[in-house]
Amino acid sequence: MPLLSRQYQLPADVARSAMDKAPATPGILHIGLGAFHRAHQAIYTEDAMTHSGGAWGIVGVSLRSREIVDDLKAQDFLYSVTARRAEGEDIRVVGSIVDALAASVDADDVLKYLADPTIRIVSLTVTEKAYGLDAASGGLDHDHAAVSHDLRSPGNPVGVIGYIVEGLARRHAAGEAPFTVLCCDNLPSNGDVVKRLVLEMARHRNEQLAAWIEREGAFPNTMVDRIVPAPTQDTLDRARALLGAEDHLALETESFRQWVIEDHFISGRPAWEVAGALFVKDVAPYEKMKLRLLNGAHSLIAYLGQLHGLEYVRDVMAVPQYVARIRSHMQAAAKTLDPVPGIDIDGYIDELLARFSSPAIAHRTAQIAMDGTQKLPQRIFSPALDTLAADGEIGSFAYVTALWLSFVSRQDSLNDPRAPELLEAALKARTVSDPLQSFLDVPGLFPDALANNPFWKKALCEQMATIDGELSR
Repeated sequence: MPLLSRQYQLPADVARSAMDKAPATPGILHIGLGAFHRAHQAIYTEDAMTHSGGAWGIVGVSLRSREIVDDLKAQDFLYSVTARRAEGEDIRVVGSIVDALAASVDADDVLKYLADPTIRIVSLTVTEKAYGLDAASGGLDHDHAAVSHDLRSPGNPVGVIGYIVEGLARRHAAGEAPFTVLCCDNLPSNGDVVKRLVLEMARHRNEQLAAWIEREGAFPNTMVDRIVPAPTQDTLDRARALLGAEDHLALETESFRQWVIEDHFISGRPAWEVAGALFVKDVAPYEKMKLRLLNGAHSLIAYLGQLHGLEYVRDVMAVPQYVARIRSHMQAAAKTLDPVPGIDIDGYIDELLARFSSPAIAHRTAQIAMDGTQKLPQRIFSPALDTLAADGEIGSFAYVTALWLSFVSRQDSLNDPRAPELLEAALKARTVSDPLQSFLDVPGLFPDALANNPFWKKALCEQMATIDGELSR
């Protein structure tokens, strides 16, 4: 079986990349070459260049994995994305990535690209935990391994903030304009957060650099949405059947996609609006809606699935009582939202339930359940605090939190940056009369306003008792 490449003749019914024969000139460096970027921003960028032109080819950087870089190079930077829905599927080959680097071995080349003024945007999808954000202070976590290293050795970065600061420092020293930093991760006010972390690290080098970044730089806020499950062997097998070629980077996703962007760029941008992106002055209402409704419901689904042996989101959605609970949770979260221009919230909730239920999307609950300490603050704790402030009913937020703690308590190992603390608290909880207190005592695990709130603790205790009862039957 041939390998997908620029020389391979695709079947007539496969949508070919407009960049198939003539790759675009680099204009974007993207850090985080995972499935989401390749099924979201890379497609928006290709569609924008196909429609409106421009030198916006993507240089993809993986901070850790070399495998994805090797696979991209072997396939001439081409890969397929299949949009699946109940009534059928559409496959396309994407070619907007024009180079790929593994920072672990190509650090010098990454820094050369960051210093090159032809790179006008540096975009990011590295997951919440990679930023080294201290949840308590809102600044850098100096105990985070990458942050600690990059503060000590700024010229040889290993973390995402370190690379951005070193790249900007090289631009500053050369008298070049900075690049726009475009965060696409699920952080509230993600551009503002990254700007704050970048400025803090820059100040450790010198105030002049930080002042220049603050004055000349741009960090637009964004909201992204598309469900992109981790690829499986079935994904590769289906792509092979459709392409007639091997594609080691094949992805499957839902047909829905959304991108809301604050229109603040230093040196231009692709015409992403022609691909369906929405440019707005204020991303916050859309971002809060997505984090609290989609992502919050996803966490509820993930822990329900993990505790009840349901592998996929669609399996959880096949249980009517769970669907009712998920809808009820989203309705509770919706009460904490600001008005969202152009969005009917009830319709949005219905659409989310339909997307979650799609039999064509195999999204593992285990994938969503990872990194709870990084996800729950914005998805669950923030709306819980807003609900408490409004004297509202916090039961649903306590229930999701109790599911998470019940999940943690039943694990021998966890994929979470605070796994040792969580597992230690879970072990202690088995030997004390008040097991919840073991988790409330973990520094910074909950906001103080929750950890010290008797109504929250009472609701959490009640929900944990309910869940324990359900699981013991």
